[in-house]
Amino acid sequence: MSDIPNDQPLSDAAAGFAKEQLKSFIERIERLEEEKKTIADDIKDVFAEAKGTGFDVKALREILKIRKQDADQRAEHEAIVDLYLQALGMISPN
Repeated sequence: MSDIPNDQPLSDAAAGFAKEQLKSFIERIERLEEEKKTIADDIKDVFAEAKGTGFDVKALREILKIRKQDADQRAEHEAIVDLYLQALGMISPN
């Protein structure tokens, strides 16, 4: 037998706490999801504004992708791409 008494009110209290904690997690996630949607809409608006002033959105996205990379990682990737382009005859070797 267990040393912990089977106390029903304690179980109800624990279940109530778990229920409130679960509800809190769900509400926080929902709030963050809404913030994420708002930010995504704002980003979309900035891309539309950039496009409207003549910038190439595809190029902007590529620049953002590059800026996220570590400098060494980017250099390695560029070297591999150059090697592949040379192998395909698309660029001349240096």
